[in-house]
Formats: sequence, C-alpha cells, structure tokens
Amino acid sequence: MVRRDPRGAAAAGLALLIVGCADAPAVPPSARPVALGADACAALRGFTGRGVRVVAATAVTPSPVWSSPTQAAYNGVASKPFCRVEGVIQGRVGFEFWLPATQAWSGRLLGAGVGGDAGIYNYADLGRGVDAGFAAVTTDSGHKAADAHWMLDRAAVDDYTHRAQHLTNQAARALVEAYYGRPAAHAYFLGCSGGGRQGLKEVQDYPGDYDGVVVGAPGPNMPPLSARMMWLGLRDQRDPAGALNDADWSLVAKAAVAACDRDDGLADGLVANPPTCRFDPAVLACSTGTVGACLTPAKLATVRITYAPLRDEAGKPIDSGVFPGVRTRPGPPSPLLRAMFADGAHRDPSWDAGTFTVAGDLALAQRRLGKLWTNKTDLSAFRARGGKLLIYQGWLDPSVIAQQSLEYYAGLEARTGGGRETRAFARLMMVPGLYHCRGGTGPDRFGGSATPEPIGDGDHDVLSAMVAWVEQGRAPERIVASQVEDGQVTRQRPLCVWPSQAVHIGGDPNKAESFRCAAPGEGKAS
Repeated sequence: MVRRDPRGAAAAGLALLIVGCADAPAVPPSARPVALGADACAALRGFTGRGVRVVAATAVTPSPVWSSPTQAAYNGVASKPFCRVEGVIQGRVGFEFWLPATQAWSGRLLGAGVGGDAGIYNYADLGRGVDAGFAAVTTDSGHKAADAHWMLDRAAVDDYTHRAQHLTNQAARALVEAYYGRPAAHAYFLGCSGGGRQGLKEVQDYPGDYDGVVVGAPGPNMPPLSARMMWLGLRDQRDPAGALNDADWSLVAKAAVAACDRDDGLADGLVANPPTCRFDPAVLACSTGTVGACLTPAKLATVRITYAPLRDEAGKPIDSGVFPGVRTRPGPPSPLLRAMFADGAHRDPSWDAGTFTVAGDLALAQRRLGKLWTNKTDLSAFRARGGKLLIYQGWLDPSVIAQQSLEYYAGLEARTGGGRETRAFARLMMVPGLYHCRGGTGPDRFGGSATPEPIGDGDHDVLSAMVAWVEQGRAPERIVASQVEDGQVTRQRPLCVWPSQAVHIGGDPNKAESFRCAAPGEGKAS
C-alpha cells in the first residue's frame, strides 16, 4: 500500500552543498551543553563549530502541519516538532538543517539534494526526513537562484560541483553532536538529477560522508549531455522546418511504444527493455492521402538525428544515442546550458552561442569545469567501509538519458567484477515509463527525491530500502512503484535490480504480485 501526504513537492533535482570556513573559531561540539526542547534549539544560535555560523535556530511545533517558505520548487511541510536551523558557511553558503525532537530522532542523518542550478533549498525532503525521524540538511550550494552569473565565480563553481556537499555533511555532523550530545549512527543521502549527481560525487570523492546513497538520474557525464542538448537546440533554430513541437514528440513516443509494447509479453503501454526495441520512425511519414498526424521529411530527419549518437565535428561519437520512445524538450536550448558554456566554460556572459562546437566547447568545459563529470568508477574506498549505493533511472528520461546510468553501471561492473561482486554494494533499478525523476506513463512513486509520499517501508520506498540494506544487511531485490491518479493508486509494478526486469506471470497486470523479477527474455516463470 502506498501512503500519501499533502506535500507540495517539485520534480527532481541537482545539488546539495556547503563549505567550511578556515578562519572560524573551532568550538568542539562536545563542549557545548545539551538542553532540552526549545532551550536546546535556542542554544544552537551562534554556533561556530566546523566553520558553521548559525544565524537562527527556531523550535517549530506544527499544528497540524508547518509549511516551508515558498520558493520556485521543492516546497514542503512537516508534521512533527523540530528545531529549524538556518545558517551560513564562509559568508556565502546558505543551509537549513531540521532536527527532530530528541525522543523522536532515529540517530540518522539525511542529506537532501537539489536540482537545476540549485540556489534554493530542498524543503520537500527536509519535511519528509524530519517526519521520519531523520535530522535532515540541505543547502543552496553557495549561491542564490537570483544570481544570474554565479558560474563566473570560481569558488561558487567549486562549491556547486563537489566541495560544498562534503562540507555540509561535516557541518551537519557537528551540529548533531551539539544538539543531541552524540554523533549520528548512520548517514544517508537522497537526490535526483543534479542532486543525484552530487550524491554520486560524494561516493566517489568523499567516501566517508555517507553510509547509504540513493541517487536518481545522476548524469555521470553531465557536460556531454549538455552539449547534446545545446547542439540539438541550435539545430532546431537553424532548421525551423525540421523542429518538432510538443505534439510531434508525443506522436513519436506513442508510435515507439506501440511498436515495442508487446516485446515483454504484455500490452500495457510500457516498454520494459527499450534497448531491444526496434522502431522505425518512417511509419510516421506524411504521404499522399495520409489522414491524421504525421511527420514531414525534415522532421523525420530530426528524429533520426536525435536518436542517433551525438558526434563532434570530426565525426567522433560523444555518446551512444537515445532509446526509442524518449521524447525531447521542444524549443530553444535551456538557459542553464548557456550559463554552463558562456559563464562556466568561456567565462564570458556575452558569448555567442552560435559559435558553439561540440569538440571545442566540450574540451574547454573539461579544462574549466572538470568536476562536473561524475563518471569515476573506482569506488573502492566507499565499498571498503561498507557503503551502499542505489541508482534509479527512468527509461524515458529526456533530460538525463538512460544510457548514462546504464553505461556508468556497466563501467562499475567492469571494475568491480560484475554480478554479485558489484551488487554487494551497488545496484541499479531501471523504471519503465518514467520521465525525469517523476512523471511519465507508468508507476513513478517509490519514495524518490522530492516525491509527495512520506518516507515509508522498504518494500515501497527507496530510502527505507537503503536503511534496511545498511543497517540490517537486507539488500533490495525489488521495490514496488505505484501510479497515482486523483489520489488513488491505479497501478503497481515492481522495480527490479538491473539487468532483471518485471516479467508478468499471470493475474491482474495492475498488481505488483502479478510480476516477478527475471532476466530479459525469460518470459513467464512460476
């Protein structure tokens, strides 16, 4: 059963961060007195341990719920009492840390990631976390959303790409000891999109920060992905006759699903294993006497180019393309792409995007924004200390294409031995029909970052499943995802550990018990 909660959570996300202050007076957390209730919360005002300066500490008693300040995304609510800590590090990195009452604290710390270009807080997962007994922390990554050209600041870029998340974790640990009088027993991270990328960076570069890390659509090769989007957007501008609108992409997506829906033995509107899908968009070509929607030759050419591997000017492939059925964002390139290449790579806000080249601009990004790549597969230090990693990825994600997560995990398998050796500490779950972090044509509710449901049980919630893996040694074999319409669960489907997929074994196809996890091609099994 899926539990629901009236939360205002936004879709997924890009970064959780914070930075230490070298010249701040170090106050040993253990030296601070531990009080109770509102007194303990007030005692955190002015805290300066680990470079943190607490500017406000307020005891919050929801009645019946407390709503976070309103921002563009990631708004949330809490229903349990907590101490709301607002602070800053190095005079520019803002953070919020919500600590449940002492008697309600589970002994766990939760880091909550933020997507896009960050600059805001993940109140959604702070509320979910504190209601479930986690002390939950998030940060704006060292800049505010209103800072249009923050990527011109080298320190802000370092905070955003890797440094701030690590130091946020360290700061939160110090505050936990100051408030509760004991350290956190376990630390977890939850994020999607850029928030997922930040969690993956933590595992790679700061393996001691978190015991369990759950990341969705982490985009291990973010700059090449951004180059793909930039190039395709510019192509649409240069060839408007070939540019597809939203209705066109919907037509393509539906046709791909229709072509491959039965490949898994069940006609349910979902393609369980898109890599095996064979779809020719030529079936949508307009011809004499065509009735209904169709695609012109120019638009068909765009579809083929979009699905094909991106190549640089010398013909070198940059990626492996896009699976059939993925729809893409119509219109001009996202403003975030321009910020990355203009401010971050070229360090020139007036840079002419029309001069963009795949080879040249990617090479420049590599030199100046190298930490945006999160494709390191040497996780030996994280593995050695018992760390666990769970990646989830939507098959139909148009923003972080599924190939990125699949190829990263394949690289991880190649380094660690694959099979059971890799699954002992790292697992991947692919989600049929899922768009970017949330939404899509299939079940998309399984406790991912910034989802509306409260943190629940390990059978239906990825974070709870991670807790069971870390603390009880019970590795997740499947997690039930739900599709919710008008507040009601209409369909459920198990998410399986890659390379297994959900295979229908008979019974109601809308119920999770009608499926088992099996290798592709096994068909029905008892």
